[in-house]
Parts: sequence; C-alpha cells; structure tokens
Amino acid sequence: MLHRFFVPASWIQGDQVTLEGPAAHQISRVLRLGRGDRVVVLDDSGWEYVAELRSVQPAQVAGILVERCRSAAEPRLHVRLYQGLLKGEKMDWVLQKGTEVGVSGFVPLVTERTVPRLEADAAGHRLARWRAIVREAAEQSRRGKLPLLEAPIPFADACAQKAGPAYLLWEEEEVVGLRQALTSLDAGSPAGSGSVSLFVGPEGGFTREEAVLASRHGVQPVSLGRRVLRAETAGVIAAALVLYHFQELGDPPGP
Repeated sequence: MLHRFFVPASWIQGDQVTLEGPAAHQISRVLRLGRGDRVVVLDDSGWEYVAELRSVQPAQVAGILVERCRSAAEPRLHVRLYQGLLKGEKMDWVLQKGTEVGVSGFVPLVTERTVPRLEADAAGHRLARWRAIVREAAEQSRRGKLPLLEAPIPFADACAQKAGPAYLLWEEEEVVGLRQALTSLDAGSPAGSGSVSLFVGPEGGFTREEAVLASRHGVQPVSLGRRVLRAETAGVIAAALVLYHFQELGDPPGP
C-alpha cells in the first residue's frame, strides 16, 4: 500500500510534483524512500495521483505523476460534527477518529458548560495542531479530501448555521433515539441534499436551555440509547451510525 500525502495544489505542475517541509522529511528520513519508489499525492480536490520519485532530499522531494484517478473513499453524505470543546487531548482524539470514520467537517463549539477557553493566540496555535491531526488521519485512512475544520464558534451561532437534518445528542432525551430519527428520513434525501449535522456537548453535556434553543432552530434532540457515552466518544459513534445507516460504512471497498 502506497504512502499518501496531501499537498498544496501549487506543488503539482503538469506531470511534476515537488514536496517540501514535513512531507519531504517524512519521505526521506522516516520512510527512507528513494528514487523509483512511489507515493500517492492528493491536492484536496478529490483527485489522487501516483508519483514516482525522481529526486529525494531531506528538504525537497521531486517526482513525476504516472497515474491519476478520482478518490473512491469519500462519503457521498457529508456529516458535520459540531463538538463542544473538550479538555486536554480529548479533542485531538475526536478529530482523529472522526476523520477516520468519514466525518466531512468539524466545528468546535463554545457552550455553557465548556471548560477550555481559547484566547486568540492560543486558538491559532491549537487550530494549526488540529489541522495537522486531521491531515495525518486523512492520509492514514485513505480519505480523498481533507475534512473542513472551522474555528470555535458559540453554540447559538452554530444552531443558526446548521445545514440539512440536524440532531443534538442529549442524554436527557427520553422519547426519540437517533436510529428512530434517521429511519423517519427518506433514505435518498439526506445523501441527495448533502449533509447531516450532529451536535455533541462538552464533558458536562448540554443544558436544558441549550436543548430548547436547538429545537427552535430545527436541531432535534435525540438519544443514543440506554448507556451514557463520554463526550469524546458520542460524536464519533453517532457519525459512524449515520454513515452506516445510509450505506456509507460497512461495505467492501470494491476494486
């Protein structure tokens, strides 16, 4: 299996590709690839290219493109995960595993019970770290495009901007479960309309007031079942359930 690297589109010129920085270091020093070896490069457009290496240096790697094809790994249904900011490295885990499962976009939320408060300078550093985690997870899981990662926004703003069917995972919901909510949808409609949005709270969950606000914006509170999941687990599980329900997870990859 060939190693995969997301690169800026400007690094691909005609049938030539040049990789620099961490990608060049990874190829030359960590993987110890050489002239004649092949890698897959992706420009985040949905296309992937097989490149045969012609020059390998620690600071720069050059290759020629020998194959080009559309990525077959991207879900047709876009799942956007609105995740309440979590403490420590829990957010890293959500981004990594969510990317592996097939989440198409992440929006960190500032909620009433959010503990981490990111200042402007810290937020920029944290976003850069998170984007690196998403990129590495996308390369490892053979994604064809990088999931979008937005800067943290207030919960109310997120409810107002949601697109497509939207669900608030709430442990106090006693009537409607996620499976029931998904079953009530036309199986062809969400995939055709583009997206499903999932809202997950921080460690303390959502308040009742937030659940009411979400409902007013068309975000339906749902339960994940009898067992209460951790905040860092709930969103990844819910995303997997949605993708499985609409046949975007669980089938063989094909040729």
